[in-house]
Amino acid sequence: MPSTEKSGGGKPPNLAPVVAIKLSSVKDLVRMASSVAMTMQSTYIIRFRRNGRTVLGFLAVFRDYYNYYGVPMFYYAFDDDGAFSEASYVLVKLDERGERIEPSASSKPGYVTIPIINIEKLPPFLETVDLD
Repeated sequence: MPSTEKSGGGKPPNLAPVVAIKLSSVKDLVRMASSVAMTMQSTYIIRFRRNGRTVLGFLAVFRDYYNYYGVPMFYYAFDDDGAFSEASYVLVKLDERGERIEPSASSKPGYVTIPIINIEKLPPFLETVDLD
């Protein structure tokens, strides 16, 4: 019978925590995530609770930092007013009338649509990150 144990003894790697960058607002977070999404890269925002507050964020890699392959970054903001607490998506539209950022239950034609994914149990590299 084949072993179900992973190579290397089955022990998960010892991962360093990500570098957390707190943004001024959820709108700043959405603006940043939408700029990544517009380059046709798969982008999503994660949502979880920490110390009674709702955290919205996304993971990115700052590539080729000195002799590192990349530095993992976690950009985040708190949804303290609850505007995005029930949303499944964030919709972004930029036109001659300005910028519109809307929490939504579904997508809309003409908008950049970014899904919000609820995280029930954080991976170890996010559990230890200090979010102030």
